[in-house]
Amino acid sequence: MSKFTLPTETIELPSKGLLYPKDSELSKGTIEMKYMTAREEDILTNQSYISKGTVIDKLMKALIISKINYDQLLLGDKNAIMVAARVLGYGSNYDFKYNKENYTIDLSKVENKKLDEKLFKSNVNEFDFTLPHSGNKITFKLLTHKDENDISRELEGLKKINKESSSELTTRLKYLIQSINGEKEKKEIRDFVDNYLLARDSRALREYIKEIQPDVDLTFFPEENESSVSVPIGVNFFWPDA
Repeated sequence: MSKFTLPTETIELPSKGLLYPKDSELSKGTIEMKYMTAREEDILTNQSYISKGTVIDKLMKALIISKINYDQLLLGDKNAIMVAARVLGYGSNYDFKYNKENYTIDLSKVENKKLDEKLFKSNVNEFDFTLPHSGNKITFKLLTHKDENDISRELEGLKKINKESSSELTTRLKYLIQSINGEKEKKEIRDFVDNYLLARDSRALREYIKEIQPDVDLTFFPEENESSVSVPIGVNFFWPDA
């Protein structure tokens, strides 16, 4: 047994675990992460991971101690884990530029968005929504890490067929929407999104999802703005010497 020990931290998930199956480790609403070591820095500099776009996921998988199914992670929970990984690796101060001005934010003070738990069904990732202009009733889910990978693969396939293809929005909606007026057949959902979903309804749905989605609150108030803006996540988030 090694005489050395490594400190860990308990990270609260923005979803509080409410949208995961009861038999999932993620349903506890917290995960345990270790502090970053030189070995994890090797991951961050691995050119193969960087070129494949998997470097951040490789890093977080190495840091998470809890026995979770990484594919199940909701994107908002994944964002919170990413922020925690940055704090545990390089400290809480994050320097960035906005409108050519330099800012510093203390990531340790970043909080999770407040949830309206009344909208959450017990351990089920499913929500109801009536499209305001067409009146169609839909159910939708919040996307997971696996969904993001599946969407990326589908978009890559579409690009091979048509290099000028630009269908990210509709592809994402096809994964989000789970039923339309009770119809759950994937073929019917895809046909609806491609041919019958009004732009106004699409926008309303996306705004509603943004409102209710569990996530980490990465907003700040620059002096020249009356309203808040999102903290830009640049190359120096995990590569502060870049």
